[in-house]
Amino acid sequence: MAIRTAIIGLGIMGRRMAEHMTLHPEFAVDAIWDPDPAACKLAQSMAPEAKLASSPEAAMADVDLVYLACPPVPRKAYAMAAAAAGKAVFLEKPLGVDVDASRKLVQALTASGVPAAVNYTQAAGDALTEVTAAARTGSLGTLMGADILVTYAQWPRVWQEAADWLRFRAEGGMTREVISHFLFFAQRVLGPLELIWARPDYPADSDLCETHVAARLLSATGMPVTVMGSVGGAQPDRQEVTIKGSTQSRRISDFYRNAASDGGPFTQLHGAYDDPRAASLKVQLDDLALLIAGKPSRLATPQEALEVQILVEAILASSH
Repeated sequence: MAIRTAIIGLGIMGRRMAEHMTLHPEFAVDAIWDPDPAACKLAQSMAPEAKLASSPEAAMADVDLVYLACPPVPRKAYAMAAAAAGKAVFLEKPLGVDVDASRKLVQALTASGVPAAVNYTQAAGDALTEVTAAARTGSLGTLMGADILVTYAQWPRVWQEAADWLRFRAEGGMTREVISHFLFFAQRVLGPLELIWARPDYPADSDLCETHVAARLLSATGMPVTVMGSVGGAQPDRQEVTIKGSTQSRRISDFYRNAASDGGPFTQLHGAYDDPRAASLKVQLDDLALLIAGKPSRLATPQEALEVQILVEAILASSH
């Protein structure tokens, strides 16, 4: 029996999920909703059997799972309503922008007992699975920390421009949207992180999100994690995390390209994926089906997402 799903929020992420859930044998997109009629029309072309609900509440009424791809602020109320009704909940990241509100959300999700996860897209992917195994077996030698590097010619990127909220300081920015993925990755490999210092730079218009960010974090065992992000200049996008070991380091670029170095140039460990985004979504959905069935899953827990959010919001609020 397919897992009947409601998708709330039909921007680029919601539409991608609608497309890939429709292709997945264990999911059925039953209902969709978004306040934008144009987004609804695009989503209906990807999930033609889904009914267009009149409200979020109507979409959630008769399903097994609620996937929330709306912006962070409304996401909390929808997640709590879904959990209170006994629905499984799958949330886009970030978990939120208000840490206290997100703590209450995690408490509510935990108390409800429903299956709940956050869509950090690397969680079930090959790269994190392989790097975690290499760290555990000692293939990397002594772990020595991580470097996170993100640079863009513009923000939001061209394919994100329809999601206008991404350019504003209130909910958007590359630290929440991208650097958070790599902080999650680093925490899975190195353990919990603590922010030591950070410096975000903002444009003159105080409504807009950060253009540059630098930060230093430490693991519980003293391993440093450095973060550098910037926007501007004619250049290709660059987004990567390097997990450093004494005998081998691993660099994950563009979320899935896994390369190794023993001191020389980084060498890719795999050939090119035909469609890396499709492969990533497929394994995320595989593990989501496991979670809903009460089986072990590699997906990010709400508590893990909260820990990342605490780091991200501290970075963005820092003034030194």
